[in-house]
Amino acid sequence: MSQPSDQRTAGATQVDRPSTAREVDVTQRSVGELITEVTHDLSTLMRQEMDLAKAEIKEEVAKTGKAAGLFGGAGFAGYMLALFLSIAAWWGLANVMDEAWAALIVAVVWGAVAAVLFVNGRKKMREVHPKPERTVSTLKEVPDALKGRQEAKR
Repeated sequence: MSQPSDQRTAGATQVDRPSTAREVDVTQRSVGELITEVTHDLSTLMRQEMDLAKAEIKEEVAKTGKAAGLFGGAGFAGYMLALFLSIAAWWGLANVMDEAWAALIVAVVWGAVAAVLFVNGRKKMREVHPKPERTVSTLKEVPDALKGRQEAKR
């Protein structure tokens, strides 16, 4: 004969319910066993989070690679456009002056474009900080958060 699902035990009601997490009776276990289990569970959780992050990053890298290939193709097409427009400008200027002077004028224009791009690129590069400041800051907070000190600091 089976027992009813609603039982009275020491004044508390225990109802059978589906479990979403494993239920563990900790009354018969030592503190060392419990700490070992918690450590194992944290290790498993971190491993699973790392696997998830790797999968997400791999997917994003694939998308980025495809986009980079398209940018590379666009860059080459832009290069070819600039080359043929430069040749057309050289020939157009050659109709009103000597070909050598026309070529020199086109080269000077491209030199000025290169100088402007270089100066802007150098300025932007000086703004780059390779150290991930926010990540370093939050990683410094992890030990305190695990110890429960995070709320005390606020």
